[in-house]
Amino acid sequence: MLLLAQPFVGAAQAQPKVKPIGAITPSSAQDQAKPSPAATATGKAGKATVTVKYSSPAVKGRTIWGGLEPYGKVWRAGANEATTVTFDQPVTVEGKALPAGTYAFFVIPMEKDAWTVIFNKTANQWGAFKYDEKQDALRASVKPRKAASLNERLTYTVESPGLVLRWENIELPVSIK
Repeated sequence: MLLLAQPFVGAAQAQPKVKPIGAITPSSAQDQAKPSPAATATGKAGKATVTVKYSSPAVKGRTIWGGLEPYGKVWRAGANEATTVTFDQPVTVEGKALPAGTYAFFVIPMEKDAWTVIFNKTANQWGAFKYDEKQDALRASVKPRKAASLNERLTYTVESPGLVLRWENIELPVSIK
């Protein structure tokens, strides 16, 4: 006698969770479409290798300088975690010596004057919420310039004169040798 087993089909039966290969799940779609995606810029400034790790927010029709980012306040120079800058050997930033290492990078934008760039020894921090001026390794004044065109996303490049931040209608060139 041959018995054929039939599966029990009932309301309580668990259905297997099958995901087709290459399917976009809600979590992977979120990773691909973050409002401020992570980015890295790497290059040479003099003999040093410079690596900038940051999250890249978008303008999205907003006023950035003096609006989203108020003048006269410390800004994390990106979104999410504080932006970090790593130097593989000692450098000179705007004429001031800075040892090799990884630093949190902050900026104080100003409406009319030069902006302040800050390299802070506490590299791993969220935003500028726990920023401590006592941990600053270097502060320097830098004059921003008007960008030739709108930069929708915040970007960093390592190029002459060293490091350039671009966002909205501003470019901030930081001399690094």
